[in-house]
Amino acid sequence: MKSKSIRKNFALSLVTALTWWPVLRATETASEATPLAPSAEPPVAAISVAPDTAPKNEVTEQLAKPKKHGAKGKNKISAAAKSDRKSATTTNDAVVSVFGSASTLAAGEIAEAVVSIFGSSTSAGQVGDAVVSVFGSSTSSGEVGDAVVSVFGHTRVTGGTVGGDAMAILGNNFINGHVQGDVVAILGDVDLGPAAIVDGDITCIGGVVTRDAHAVVNGKVGNLAIGSRATGFAGLQAWLTQCLLYARPLAFGPNLHWAWWLALNALVFYAVMAWAAPSAVEQCVRTLEDRPGKSLLAGVLTWLLTPVAFVLIALTALFVIGFALLPLFALGVFIVSLFGRVVMLAWLGRQLKKLFQRSSLDRPVIAVLLGGVVVLGLYTVPVIGFILYLQIGLVGFGVVVYTILLTYQQNKKTAALGLPPVDEPDAGAVPLVASLPLIISAATLPRAGFWRRLLAAFLDVVVVSLTFVLLHRVWPSLGGVFPFWLAIYCISLWATKGATIGGIICGLKVVRLDDRPVSWSVAAVRGLSAFLSLAIAGLGFIWVAFDDDKQSWHDKIAGTTIVKVPKGTPLI
Repeated sequence: MKSKSIRKNFALSLVTALTWWPVLRATETASEATPLAPSAEPPVAAISVAPDTAPKNEVTEQLAKPKKHGAKGKNKISAAAKSDRKSATTTNDAVVSVFGSASTLAAGEIAEAVVSIFGSSTSAGQVGDAVVSVFGSSTSSGEVGDAVVSVFGHTRVTGGTVGGDAMAILGNNFINGHVQGDVVAILGDVDLGPAAIVDGDITCIGGVVTRDAHAVVNGKVGNLAIGSRATGFAGLQAWLTQCLLYARPLAFGPNLHWAWWLALNALVFYAVMAWAAPSAVEQCVRTLEDRPGKSLLAGVLTWLLTPVAFVLIALTALFVIGFALLPLFALGVFIVSLFGRVVMLAWLGRQLKKLFQRSSLDRPVIAVLLGGVVVLGLYTVPVIGFILYLQIGLVGFGVVVYTILLTYQQNKKTAALGLPPVDEPDAGAVPLVASLPLIISAATLPRAGFWRRLLAAFLDVVVVSLTFVLLHRVWPSLGGVFPFWLAIYCISLWATKGATIGGIICGLKVVRLDDRPVSWSVAAVRGLSAFLSLAIAGLGFIWVAFDDDKQSWHDKIAGTTIVKVPKGTPLI
């Protein structure tokens, strides 16, 4: 049993080393390769002359060398590969692609290596070194001098000969050719076709080995199960390729139902937390609404200081108290982070009340569920999904910590003055003096600051992005760039409603300094002037944070500003 454990540990270490060795080897070879000397004759003549007089390049020399693996010493390129080499018409140092494009080597071509990062590699020719894909699949049907490797993808050897190993990490391994080394699959399956010949061993960790009756395996077959049985990892593979690769937590596709199941269960858990502590949720939401800038700043500071606090508490572990504080502090950070997400979902759900005019959305549980549905939909948008996920966690954590500090300061002042705690007025109480109708004007209402305007602009970008993607799928011929459609969206809503959707959620409204209605001409001037504010590193937008009148450059050009509307004021 001890020797088997040592063998398994050695195999895992060897698999890790071999995974990155082809990538480093292909990069080193491609960087050190020198171009062939100029010749008066084309490369075809140089390759097709007799072996004793033909000039040799690095690729042909690499293909001519026999590959040895371990103590076997019998791995050699087949005679068919040598004869096919004479009929090759194109020679490349290496075929390398990065970020989305595929690396392809056609039949009859020769290359030192075929490498693809965030893409797939396909080879039907002769490769002197390796075929490698990271976040993609590797397929080989020709001759490969060394290994065929896929990291976060599938490996397929559909024919020809592989002088080294065929490996797949977090992917499946299909073999229907001659592999002179080992076949390895980590968190994936191994499938041997009828024409499969494996001279080395087969190692499958966390997957299932399927073998055709005509497949030949000269080594040993090892199938290491994770848990009580061997199982496939198609769901994890699908999440890595369809979600992580596109920087989003969720996506619609096969084998992703488990991710949606986890997300929906998390949403139900957040709703239960809101039901259990509604007053705490409402208090944190009020803090975010009244102090959005300071809440964001608190989130950034707590994100920076939390690791420092962990280190300081870990240093106190030299004393007895440190061992008790460290797990308690970690548990507190975890609970606060979860509660922060509840607060952010409740805040988003309550902002939607202004769109639907439903008082039932004031309840924290209903607000969390509605906000959660919206957030789950946004999680499927590439890049924006992960940004939103991180921002919700960051701001939510800061809001909870900031609310705790405010409550502590208020209680401390109350205790110092010896005053009883002041109860908040009942929301359903009728005021003794009838309220006057609200006049929305730059002279009567406070002007919006930089952070609130930035949040509204971010929400508008998300709305326009989703709409543009959906319309483009329905009408693929729909043209225009994104800033053009964003400007049309803003100008239309400014002229008709005085506020965009992001402004309605954040309680903002565009008004003129002379209190006249925002006309189409004023809205167009403001929208076109926004490109000027954006042109110089966005300085025209940042100007709001330093201007005494809280105006951006395009506000000053159009004679407008943005005011904060009191809660409950209809903007539609």
